[in-house]
Amino acid sequence: MSAAWEVVIGLETHAQLSTASKIFSGSSTQFGASPNSQASAVDLALPGALPVLNVGAVERAIQFGLSIGALIAPRSIFARKNYFYPDLPKGYQISQYEIPVVQGGQISFVVDGKPRTINLTRAHLEEDAGKSLHEDYHGMSGIDLNRAGTPLLEIVSEPEMRSSAEAVAYAKALHGLVVWLGICDGNMQEGSFRCDANVSVRPVGQAELGTRCEIKNLNSFRFMEQAIDFEVRRQIELIEDGGKVAQETRLYDPDRNETRSMRSKEDANDYRYFPDPDLPPLCIDADWIERVRATLPELPAAKRARFMAEYALSEYDALTLTGSKAVASYFEAVVTALPAAQAKLAANWVMGDVASALNTAGIEIGAAPVSAAQLAVLLQRIVDGTVSGKIAKELFRLMWDEPASAEDLADRLIEAKGLKQISDSGALGSIIDEVMAANAKSVEEYRAGNQKAFNALVGQAMKASKGKANPQQVNALLREKLDAPA
Repeated sequence: MSAAWEVVIGLETHAQLSTASKIFSGSSTQFGASPNSQASAVDLALPGALPVLNVGAVERAIQFGLSIGALIAPRSIFARKNYFYPDLPKGYQISQYEIPVVQGGQISFVVDGKPRTINLTRAHLEEDAGKSLHEDYHGMSGIDLNRAGTPLLEIVSEPEMRSSAEAVAYAKALHGLVVWLGICDGNMQEGSFRCDANVSVRPVGQAELGTRCEIKNLNSFRFMEQAIDFEVRRQIELIEDGGKVAQETRLYDPDRNETRSMRSKEDANDYRYFPDPDLPPLCIDADWIERVRATLPELPAAKRARFMAEYALSEYDALTLTGSKAVASYFEAVVTALPAAQAKLAANWVMGDVASALNTAGIEIGAAPVSAAQLAVLLQRIVDGTVSGKIAKELFRLMWDEPASAEDLADRLIEAKGLKQISDSGALGSIIDEVMAANAKSVEEYRAGNQKAFNALVGQAMKASKGKANPQQVNALLREKLDAPA
């Protein structure tokens, strides 16, 4: 991207709430049922059918608001958002407009190694539309209304993100939070968590926002990054060639890695919002909020603060380890099995070797073949000097590739493969004597003041021991022998 341009990104995220029934009817929200088998008279908008608000959806919205430090509106209202689409049975969507249930709040995360916080505008309750099916029909479209009326929490950020990497990091943090709370299963393949990205560009230093385009229904983090990057390039090239960006809704085609125009982008007044006469105002008093607060798990912000205080971790480490509940739980299971002073060691392994292996395998930490208890044993062997850090990494790869349920798997592999670290001073002394005799020139160079020669001798000693020698002892013994009078 040209340094003359600044990218401005805001995300609108639809999180499907984890209620068993829909937001205004008793129909099931279970995924995968045969088409139109989970659509009641309310979902089908049959004459005389009236909506009844699902309390569980409201309480999940309150949970989210409390977790991000937002204002929970004591009084909010539902509105009708009017537009025509074949899979919208009523001809309008019940949503919230002027007064949403959640107002403000913040999401914190790490991007490019730096802590970052994005402000939220709002989060409001609404119903989902149905689904149009095009693939299985020739010249026609099928309509499945199973999804119609499914409860959604639409979460709107401020336009404060300045790169696709930042947008992805924010989306991942938001995804981790709603799953952490248990208010959404986060399944992007099934559409439980999907994002729309509002993207614009402006000359660096300009305060006024550029014309935005909305990229709809991004259901993977990789596609989100690719779509935003393409759209940024498209807008910059268009403007630099003398054109103008049109405010529109676009779709991302991952096969061709491009965004395509879908329709002109509507403004709020195009939807002719007005209060829904079938639904009374939603009133949430302080007692209700406190009852919900009492059900919350330890929140990411509180856990971050505790990790920093209890384990002396940096803000970066604490943010990274609390990016998901599963990662935080894994880390805590490891660190509680180690001496208190080894928290940083545990953090480095979870954020480093474990995260890298998970990324390579394309799996989540819950499916890691090395359990937290097994990793704790491995790290304990580093602490007690049984193995070196280098050998521990080799052991970790063996444990990952040859998983077993035994908690003492590391100890069994150390014994079976003869990987125990050599810490006996007599054995190490013999190795060092042989290395010094075989590398007389390096010995002379060190004694003449060349410190690099010392490192070369250490390397030869480690090589002679096949990496099993205790590095600290090698350094100490070698220096002792080199500095001794000839």
